[in-house]
Amino acid sequence: MPRTATITRTTSETSIEVTLGLDGTGRADVKTPLPFLTHMVEQLARHGLLDLTVRATGDVEIDGHHTTEDLGLVLGQALGRALGDKAGIVRYGAATLPMDEARATCVLDLSGRTYFVWEVPLPRGAKLGTWDAELAPVFFEAFARGAACNLHVVLARGELLHHVVELCFKALARALREAVRLDPRAVGVPSTKGTLDA
Repeated sequence: MPRTATITRTTSETSIEVTLGLDGTGRADVKTPLPFLTHMVEQLARHGLLDLTVRATGDVEIDGHHTTEDLGLVLGQALGRALGDKAGIVRYGAATLPMDEARATCVLDLSGRTYFVWEVPLPRGAKLGTWDAELAPVFFEAFARGAACNLHVVLARGELLHHVVELCFKALARALREAVRLDPRAVGVPSTKGTLDA
């Protein structure tokens, strides 16, 4: 059975539609009004081997907050739906990656419980293209909420802002790639409670 999901969310601030396939090849078709955010979501698909279609619009004339947050939320919700009851998945994922001078770690647990830790210092008021860099944790927190997962992102070192933020997205992608993988030795849901719904 294909592990795919489509989620649509429309409010007075944004309109988001995400189609996600967990067992993909990294194909991305992403359109948002924020080019740097588009580029980051493409990284999630490419390095997570997720097939991902995104159509996002929002009130970016105000700023990019609503679009960034709502896209993170809907992506997380799509992940949760595509996982179904989570039977047979690895559940945990971890990735430590370098990008030139930067090094970051992302660890996650698809536990059904939301907890978010962000230890990535970012300069206030900095921009990456038209996107406010301080929106990075907004996206990650919303993703954790939508997916109902534990998500920790920690920066060990980094100087160039572009590298730091992009690396966090790539680390999330690689951690997801591991966590959603089906383990052929696993039987049922990977929890002694028998459920990963909360």
